[in-house]
Amino acid sequence: MQQMFANIKENVKDWANEKEVEEYLIRILNKEAFDQAGLIYGMGHAVYTDSDPRAKILKESTRKLAEEKGRMKEFTLYDMVETVGGRLIGQYRRLFKPVCANVDFYSGFLYSMLDIPEELFTPIFAISRISGWSAHRLEELVNKGKIIRPAYKYVGTHRDFVEMEAR
Repeated sequence: MQQMFANIKENVKDWANEKEVEEYLIRILNKEAFDQAGLIYGMGHAVYTDSDPRAKILKESTRKLAEEKGRMKEFTLYDMVETVGGRLIGQYRRLFKPVCANVDFYSGFLYSMLDIPEELFTPIFAISRISGWSAHRLEELVNKGKIIRPAYKYVGTHRDFVEMEAR
């Protein structure tokens, strides 16, 4: 993802120009630019269509940190790629459901603002998912290979959120 955005930044002169960003994303989708894979990385999810709720939370945290770090120009580019890229992928692939950013779309940018070395991005990705992968594998073994789409129902009691300063 970081390499894709580095490539976009190198090839799009005005990151705030939606038309210019769109033209370059079209070149990526047409396998004429970046790695010629025809993919806008970080876009799309097998289950979530309208939005990945995890991505919404991470996006807001990323926006706040970008403001603090003076990197709003880059955040705006990510936001534009998310919006324009989702629309273009839907058009190019003739999809009937929306294409949203997944949780990893903003993660690399967030890690970079935290001064985490890029070679640690993949291990952090894996660490954050290993318990889920393990649980999924155990379910698969218990259910004899049947694919499970888990649903949940919260059975606890809800409490109002209290800001950190008021705790």
